[in-house]
Amino acid sequence: MHRNSIQVLLAAICLAALNSAAMAQSGGASAEKSVRIVRTNSAPVIDGVLDEEIWNQAVRVDDFHQIDPNEYEETTETMLVFVLYDDSHLYIGARLLDSEPGEITAQILRQGSSVDDDDYFGVILDPFLDRRNGYLFQLNPNGVRSEAIYRNTTQTNFDWVGIWRAQARVHEEGWTAEMAIPFKTLSFDPNSDSWGINFTRGIARRNETDGWMSRTRQQNPSIAGTLVGLQGLEQGLGLDVVPSLSSRESRFFVPSGSESATEPSVDVFYKFTPALTGVLTLNTDFSATEVDDRQVNLTRFSLLFPEKRDFFLQDADIFEFARLSGRSGGGGPGGPGSQNGRPFFSRSIGLSESRQPVDIEAGAKLTGRIGRWNVGVIDIRQAAFEDVEATNLFVGRAVVNVLDESNLGVIVTDGDPHSNLDNTVVGADFRYLNTRLPGRRTAEGDAWYQKSSTPGLDGDDTAFGAGFRIRSIDKWNGNLSYVQLGEHFNPALGFANRVGIRQYSGSIGYSHRPRGTFYRALFGGPQFERSERLTDGSLQSESIGFRAGFFSHAGDRVFSGCSRDTEGLIRPFNIRRARNPANNVVIPLGLYTFDGCQIDIGTADQRKIAVGFSYESGDFYDGRKTSMQPRIVWRPSSHFALDVRYQINDIDLPYGAFVSRLTRLRTDVVFSSTLSWVNLVQWDNDSYEFGINSRLHWIPQAGREIYLVLNHNLADHDEDGTYHSMNADLTAKLNYTIRF
Repeated sequence: MHRNSIQVLLAAICLAALNSAAMAQSGGASAEKSVRIVRTNSAPVIDGVLDEEIWNQAVRVDDFHQIDPNEYEETTETMLVFVLYDDSHLYIGARLLDSEPGEITAQILRQGSSVDDDDYFGVILDPFLDRRNGYLFQLNPNGVRSEAIYRNTTQTNFDWVGIWRAQARVHEEGWTAEMAIPFKTLSFDPNSDSWGINFTRGIARRNETDGWMSRTRQQNPSIAGTLVGLQGLEQGLGLDVVPSLSSRESRFFVPSGSESATEPSVDVFYKFTPALTGVLTLNTDFSATEVDDRQVNLTRFSLLFPEKRDFFLQDADIFEFARLSGRSGGGGPGGPGSQNGRPFFSRSIGLSESRQPVDIEAGAKLTGRIGRWNVGVIDIRQAAFEDVEATNLFVGRAVVNVLDESNLGVIVTDGDPHSNLDNTVVGADFRYLNTRLPGRRTAEGDAWYQKSSTPGLDGDDTAFGAGFRIRSIDKWNGNLSYVQLGEHFNPALGFANRVGIRQYSGSIGYSHRPRGTFYRALFGGPQFERSERLTDGSLQSESIGFRAGFFSHAGDRVFSGCSRDTEGLIRPFNIRRARNPANNVVIPLGLYTFDGCQIDIGTADQRKIAVGFSYESGDFYDGRKTSMQPRIVWRPSSHFALDVRYQINDIDLPYGAFVSRLTRLRTDVVFSSTLSWVNLVQWDNDSYEFGINSRLHWIPQAGREIYLVLNHNLADHDEDGTYHSMNADLTAKLNYTIRF
């Protein structure tokens, strides 16, 4: 695709967005709602049964509507919510009536799992009433809790873990839910008696979502009602002490050896004010953190793995910069949502570039809200490893709320976790959000600038970008973005998988939701992405394509698409690195254009047997590529789940042919909502290694956990079909939260 073609498509996207806004008519958006909460002197028993007299005194909310499939229409089932509070807790009860209680979906029993594919009840809290930040608490009929914090207002991070209590019961009229959310778990403004609040319900078998407030089929802190009357909230001393003790036995087979270690660690959380939290971590231990899913990379650019460690997830939303943590439907350098150019990504700390753990000797963190400002500071002492000396790593972030739903921020980072060089990054960003456009539309935009400083790197070390997106519940959607990263831009505490480029990306989408058909939604549209080198304007990569698909009412789905890709190589690309260099597959420098198509089919995830299959075939550089990814998830009961995934890429090039394979098998054995045993086995024919991770996890009470974790790696490095043990370790770990 040439530059003039891109200009035509850019113009078309702009015209579509302007036309969408111009034709917008006032929709049926629900009016602003508020409730006045009632204080109670006696706490309810959190057992999932709303039989205490105090629930009759609670404020009652019953004006709910459908969000999906038909926003603002009457719900198919009745929902009643009750809200109370005392000095230390917010209490929420819900009666979720169901005309077919035997059809309630409750497959998830393991704490920590997503409950989105079950029936669920949820509450959104915005304790600062700033319409930008908040918490999501969800509960399924088995009493499984799921919680998240909001980032960039509209996105959720379910890796965050908060301490709260909840229980649910299924009965002949449906099911009931009870929640007790401690004020100690939340940050809030003690001088305000009003919070943002919203309620949501999922009915899995109908793929229906109901709620109290919504716009554009969305619920988030910017779209919520108001809870008024909160006074005299207490957080005690505001002090949480979390001592941990881990004991590890390790064995190495090549060469032979063993070692053992018992390590104490402690995390201390202190609320200087209800809105400002300090965290101190000493001798930090991440041994019980879930292992990463392996990925196959057939591009020239490195992949990103998500953060899963609790210390870094605390108030992680404050450190979000622009929308580089993943654009909503947009693109970033390296592909849609690649997150290239992030000034701070906590995954860079405490892990080597090969993703091996690096000790964190100590860390301190201060996060919270002061008036209109959100502030965050992190200082980490990372231990020496390999030839990298021990170093201090610093991140500072400040964001001020502007306009109704937008904000303006600055960030600074200092330190390099992977080298002995100094590194500093400074940046500023503006994030725009308007969820109140006519015609039930939402607009998002962002603009940002960064500059890095690294000894020995002289030249263009700046990065900047801007993007805009308009979303509608149906009909036209569109987005545009531009990003430029200088050749010497180096965010050492962030993530950049390619620099020295300018990139344009965008898409147009049209969706249609007809009534009285077997499918719920049809959608499709073109999208493009083009990256050019700053040095000479030559093409680095380009993709232009068209995607379309539909959802059924049950959640079954079909996606398909075709694209034309162009790759400009200015140096040979070693796409297949074999252990024997003679077997490497190297693509020569040159300009390559190739076409391909794909289809992705999947059944609804709430089914007891859910299957998926994707197939892609087409040209690849000056050869061919065929890819297949089958998947099956079997949940015969809430006590067992089997998830099997397989990925195969058959590459045939003039310079060599190879087949990459990746297999992932996971079993969840759930004895109760407090005790589970999860096993993950992964294998790929790039490393020819089996990775086995087995985690026995007991949660007798929220904030108190015991892990028993086994890791065992086997390898067949000479590829003769015989696997030998390489290393194994068994770790027992105890976490115990003490709240004052």
